[in-house]
Amino acid sequence: MERPDLLASGKTLLNPIERTALSVVRMSFRSGSVGTTIKWLQRTIGTRWIRAAICNLHHVHHTERLPKLKPTDSFILVCNHRSFFDLYAVTPELLCRGFEQRMVFPVRSNFVYDSILGLLVNGLMSFFAMYPPIFRDRKRSQLNMLGLEELIWLLRSGGHFVGFHPEGTRNTGDSYELLPARTGVGHLIRHAQVTVIPVFTNGLLPNSALEQIKGNFSRNGVPIHTVFGAPIDFGELLNEDPNQGLYKRIANRTRDALLALAAEERQLRSSHAAAAAADHSSS
Repeated sequence: MERPDLLASGKTLLNPIERTALSVVRMSFRSGSVGTTIKWLQRTIGTRWIRAAICNLHHVHHTERLPKLKPTDSFILVCNHRSFFDLYAVTPELLCRGFEQRMVFPVRSNFVYDSILGLLVNGLMSFFAMYPPIFRDRKRSQLNMLGLEELIWLLRSGGHFVGFHPEGTRNTGDSYELLPARTGVGHLIRHAQVTVIPVFTNGLLPNSALEQIKGNFSRNGVPIHTVFGAPIDFGELLNEDPNQGLYKRIANRTRDALLALAAEERQLRSSHAAAAAADHSSS
């Protein structure tokens, strides 16, 4: 399978800044010293600053469920979508435990891909993990399919992991009632044919990273609980002929896995709060 070229295919649909941003990020995927350096930066500097920003609030559960994967293996991490920072909080817990894959997160194109500042933020905050862009303009919807096909190509080529939100958009209501899963995640899973790991995280503030960081250092912030699940078993679904109905069933399987983890997280959060209250009353 030849790598889809989002840049070339969307030449007439992209403005100059978008073309520049895409060119820079795609260059970071090159094999050799550039790609190796990017992966090293993600595993080291990226992991350290993110963990430092939430280490006093973050409680991570059931990492023993994570599979043993070779650096050349690819996988998909499916996560609930509560804030803009869910995957930022979760992925360092994988990288610090020996996962060496290059990480990739689809992201809305606005800001990250339509401004030079967005390109700098992508490079400095995630070392170009935010890729490919997702366009909201219906006139450019074909680019989203090309981006999905490129994610499939990256996963099948080995050594990558894709962080994906089955809900597609942030859930600003009850954190334990997930939004319907979109078919895009089902399409990705069916055609990539790689391990899919579910994770549920709760406690991140939807919009304010600065307030979250302040709460971390004051130790008075909202506790963050992250629960990892074992790889999802899709049974024979991945062998069925691809169609929109199948993609939806696969997507629903990911949602079911996240809902099960959400129930675990609720119990763990309650137990943690009770233990903290007991410690406080005895001191």
